Amino acid sequence: MQQQTPPPSEAPAAVIDVEQAEAALVEHYPRLVRLAYLVLPPGLGRNRRVLTAHAIAQRALPRGRTADAPTRVPAQRGAADPGYAYVRLKVLRSALEAGLPLKRLAWPKRAQLPPLLPQVWGLRLFPKSGGADELALDQRLSALDGPARAAYVLRGLERLDEAAVAAVLVEAGCSEEDATAALVEARVTAADDSTAAEDDADGTSLLESPEFDPCSLHARPTDLMRRRQHLKAAIAAVAATLVCGALLGLPGDGWAPDGAAAPPYAKNPAAQAALNPAKLRKASPTAWKTSDREDFSVWPARGSLTGDKELLRRALAVWARPGGSVKVSATPGTPAGAPPGPPQLLYAGDLDQARVVLLYDGMRVVRYAEPKSGTSGAALDFARVDGASGANAGALVMDRADGNVRYLTAPWVTSAATRDLLKPEAGARTVSRTKDGITAPFPSPALATSCTSWNALALTDASGTRLTTDLGELVPAHLTAGNPRAPREARPTDWASSACSLAAARSHGVSTVNSWAYARQQLPEANGIAQWSCTRAQTWRGTGPRTLALFQASGADAAVVASTSQSSPACGPREPRVLSGVRWKSRAGTWYLVAAGSSQVNSVTAAGRSVTGNVLAVPVERGTKVSLSGRTARGAAVHTLR
Repeated sequence: MQQQTPPPSEAPAAVIDVEQAEAALVEHYPRLVRLAYLVLPPGLGRNRRVLTAHAIAQRALPRGRTADAPTRVPAQRGAADPGYAYVRLKVLRSALEAGLPLKRLAWPKRAQLPPLLPQVWGLRLFPKSGGADELALDQRLSALDGPARAAYVLRGLERLDEAAVAAVLVEAGCSEEDATAALVEARVTAADDSTAAEDDADGTSLLESPEFDPCSLHARPTDLMRRRQHLKAAIAAVAATLVCGALLGLPGDGWAPDGAAAPPYAKNPAAQAALNPAKLRKASPTAWKTSDREDFSVWPARGSLTGDKELLRRALAVWARPGGSVKVSATPGTPAGAPPGPPQLLYAGDLDQARVVLLYDGMRVVRYAEPKSGTSGAALDFARVDGASGANAGALVMDRADGNVRYLTAPWVTSAATRDLLKPEAGARTVSRTKDGITAPFPSPALATSCTSWNALALTDASGTRLTTDLGELVPAHLTAGNPRAPREARPTDWASSACSLAAARSHGVSTVNSWAYARQQLPEANGIAQWSCTRAQTWRGTGPRTLALFQASGADAAVVASTSQSSPACGPREPRVLSGVRWKSRAGTWYLVAAGSSQVNSVTAAGRSVTGNVLAVPVERGTKVSLSGRTARGAAVHTLR
């Protein structure tokens, strides 16, 4: 709806009293709010822009009984009312200030903060939707800065000429250079507006459409589920605060200093037992020799500080209540709460410039580390290890520093060595260990930024040698190879071409990664043999496996990723079949779609061509979208990995 034009006046007054400004504000409130809404930065979102525009207009009255009028009152279809000119200038100045970036050392202006009033609870407000022209104009305005938007709005909504627009912008706090630049941007934007000529013809403007009217609004509810959760959280926080205050005010013997732990909120008997260092469980030094299982439950407590009650008390307290200064990390799917009962102590001792404690509660391994100089900068790491045994319980990360990693190895490990998977012919390099089983530091692939080498840790025990590798978590990932239904222990040659693909599984909660060379293919035009393989990273939580199909052409140093998936059962024990394809360029410059499936695939179809067998190569135009599918001997469909 078209806004009412402010009435003319004889001449600007030198002083504006509050009654005159209030009368102008009340009479022209919709136009002033629309002006603020259009000038405010679009990044605020429509709901906050609406509330901020109303707040800016309502704060436009003079603080005292009177106020100085602007030095120049530009005409708006005639001489403007001084009271209206004053409140318009105040609105424009506040709207421009709201778009200024917050500075670290500068006190924020009032307009830069969310408005105190008006406030709407439980609803989101936004103007009515316009048509395509309004949407296009809104997009053009969002690309302008604040002064340019103000210049565009003053020209189109207030009908001011360019000299008057420049004067108002300078009065609102812009420099003359910024005002001139804003006019140029507004002029260019107006020239790009295909409806500008039509608007000028009948005296209306898209700026006066309902799309930009913050006084005629739609209302919708906020996120009801999140609101309910926030309400419950607020009630719980208030209750916890009251309980904490009451407990802290009670007399009692209390606990010893807990270092970086947050204040306790309750003294529950079971919780106290779990946090009492005297009740920590410790396996006997020879338990692993007679146990039927090889897991963390039979690891003995090692390290020189297993009797340091104060260190263990701090580790348990920080586990239960990590303070704000504690760096906490957890592998995906790992709960980070307090132990359900007294955990088992695996290690407590000095390591370089830190004190390290390793604890195990049956489902998680927890690493607590603090500097020797105090508890400031303590770190707490959680890793899920439920069901870990054998190779998955063979080592734990003690420390990562300067690109290196150190492990605490299981008591049944007889020797440790490193193998560069990218150079399997280089052989093993023995890694020395302390009497507690801590390895010497060696380069970790989890911290590398390039893939020029990939170290694996080879652990040897009575049953043989197993390969593991650091993927950025407390527990190294176990490497296997072969058919997913009957994988075997990996050899370095199994990962020589696909080791770099392990980077995709970093910090993903991975327990085991299997590599399977599922097909070989003769490339067209006598370009040699291609090797197809897939790698599947199984997670501790059982969901979200990361599967990659890899293609290595003859003569290539490493395989390239052909397709990926984070949910497909392909290349896994439940569905040990896979199909993938990739565009490949021959030495003669011809582009082909080459595809291969595992041995269960009996036919492959792509680009209108179907072949019997599990491999296919057809010429394709570069960039052409091609569908690929396959079938088993019984006719079951086999889809590509995705």
